[in-house]
Amino acid sequence: MAKHRILVVDNEKGMLEVCGDILRKVPDTEVVLEQDSLHAAEMLRDQSWDLLITDLRMPGMSGVELLRRARETDSGLAALIITAFPSVETAVECMKLGAADYITKPFLPDDLRAAVRNLLEGKRLREENALLRRQMERPYSFGDMIGRSPAMQRVFETIDRVAGTNADVLILGETGTGKELVARSIHRLSDRRDRQFVPVDCGAIPDELLESELFGHERGAFTGAHTRSLGLMEYAHGGTFFLDEIGELPLRLQAKLLRALQERRIRRIGGNTEIEVDVRVIAATARNLEDEIRHQRFRSDLYYRINVVRIDLPPLRERAGDIPLLARHFIRKYAREMGRDGADFSPEVLDVLASYPWPGNVRELQNVVRRMLALTRNDLLTIDDVPEEVIARTGLRTGAARPGFFDLREAQVAAFEREYFRNLLAAHRGDATKAAEEARIPRGTLYRLLHKHHLSPADFRD
Repeated sequence: MAKHRILVVDNEKGMLEVCGDILRKVPDTEVVLEQDSLHAAEMLRDQSWDLLITDLRMPGMSGVELLRRARETDSGLAALIITAFPSVETAVECMKLGAADYITKPFLPDDLRAAVRNLLEGKRLREENALLRRQMERPYSFGDMIGRSPAMQRVFETIDRVAGTNADVLILGETGTGKELVARSIHRLSDRRDRQFVPVDCGAIPDELLESELFGHERGAFTGAHTRSLGLMEYAHGGTFFLDEIGELPLRLQAKLLRALQERRIRRIGGNTEIEVDVRVIAATARNLEDEIRHQRFRSDLYYRINVVRIDLPPLRERAGDIPLLARHFIRKYAREMGRDGADFSPEVLDVLASYPWPGNVRELQNVVRRMLALTRNDLLTIDDVPEEVIARTGLRTGAARPGFFDLREAQVAAFEREYFRNLLAAHRGDATKAAEEARIPRGTLYRLLHKHHLSPADFRD
């Protein structure tokens, strides 16, 4: 992790040297000493700092004014005031400006070190909380992994073998098969279980923000960067970094990510120093990366770097024997939440669920079970509680040869989508970013819809 940068300002050279000797014994810190308060104001304006320690009375600019200037450029900067002339009025003013602590001269070395450690820890927690608030983490709602089919047993065996190592993992599978659940299971069984699991959806974050989200930025690195910000990869130090939908990552960032994974070092945007990161990387995608490489949309060297251990998740239609098991797991889970512990399926409902192709995989099954339970007051769910569109695609209710309403509607929607996206790509000459902007959908969603209809932006480029 990067060292904490501390700026100590005092016009007395002897006091500066004392503070320097004390603070250099605090681990992972870089201490800078400055006698001139006016020059210190410039340093606060032009550089990123974690903590300001300043004397209260100084020629040129007082500690109160220096703190006021610092707050104008970095509202999150931690501050400690040192003075030989304490007063209630001054203390109150400093606290209003955001000084987190206030100690008087003379002081014991342990008192200064304790105050600094508390301030730095408080700043770290604030930064982590801010990072968590902006994180694009999807809800973890699948519970424990379930499956007795041979395909899922192979997945469980691989998870068990790889979890205790530090090997990077690539998880492949259709949307809704539970790729994040596999990643979390690996983390939970690993030696890193007590550290952070940090997921990032590469397809859900706008391109212009993605680099900052991954690697962080220094204050002033770009317009709007008013404070230093940790990146998700730096926050994952010591833990597991999960790159979901890595196939959506823009090419320009693939090169930077490759270097970060090879060196386990990052550089914040606008930063001059490299920061070591100790992370275990797990990547996942619903895209065929080998096809993406052939179409020059994904770097082959990045693919080989992340593909150390590969886990292929089967779609739910290929593990039909697991459907009743999963359905009963979900009905028990949601029945408890709704105060209806006795809820269950009739045998014919399980037949319908097992015959449905589940294009949305486990996530779709989960949502269908929850919907059925929410819309009925009966504890025994019958075929009348099954959504009509599910029954229509199984043919189990009527056996009619002619397509029903939901089949016809689905066909019409699919035809509209194909024609819409074909015209959209043609209008923008294969520029997926501009196409997504006009369609007002995330770029990752656009790619998934194009994949569904076998359309490629490359076919529309000059």
